[in-house]
Formats: sequence, structure tokens, C-alpha cells
Amino acid sequence: QVEVVESGGGLAQPGGSLSLSCSASGTIFKVFGMGWYRQSPGRERELVAEDNIAWHGATKYSDSVRGRFTISLDYAKYSVTLQMNSLKPEDTAVYYCKIGSYYPATGSADYWGQGTQVTVSS
Repeated sequence: QVEVVESGGGLAQPGGSLSLSCSASGTIFKVFGMGWYRQSPGRERELVAEDNIAWHGATKYSDSVRGRFTISLDYAKYSVTLQMNSLKPEDTAVYYCKIGSYYPATGSADYWGQGTQVTVSS
């Protein structure tokens, strides 16, 4: 069993900042990727930022957040943070953390957090 726990989020004004944190615990062999996704009402879950060990630092950001959001990763501690600056009302969504682990016997598996609400409003 793997548990992914997110923290942070809440309410921010347009132009403000928030930080999200996420960590995983449990039966993890080797984390190979971590990232953040978000979902707003009536829309599909979308990528915010994601990293993979195989990308050698070439973290992916969605066009809508590039330059405003920064992801920080600690593969050894199975933790990832998302610093969100210059927030816009359209950033309002439930944000989900995803952590991928590899297992020699069964291959890879993705684990998701429960989601944390981010609301940007004046």
C-alpha cells in the first residue's frame, strides 16, 4: 500500500501565491516520476507540472502555468512541492499529486493523492 498526502492550497487573491506539498509513504521500491495535475468543474484532469528521472531535469510544465509555477522534487524523500505565483482565477481547481513507483516484479504504478482545493478569487 502507498499513501500520497497533499497539503497546502486554499484561497488566494489574483496575483498572489500558494504552495502545495506532497509526499508518499508505504511500499515504494523506486520513485521514477512525480508531478501535479488539476481538475476544474466540467473539465478533464490536466497536467500542471511533471518530472521523470529519465528526463534528466527536463521538467514538463503546461503552457498555462510555465513561468509562474515551479515544481521542486526530492526523489529520495518521495516528496514534491508546487510553488504557484502570479495566480489567476483560471488556476482555480482541485490539484492532485501523482507519484510513480517502479517495482521489479510488477512494473510501474501511479499513485494519486486525494486532491486539494485551490481557489483564486478577489
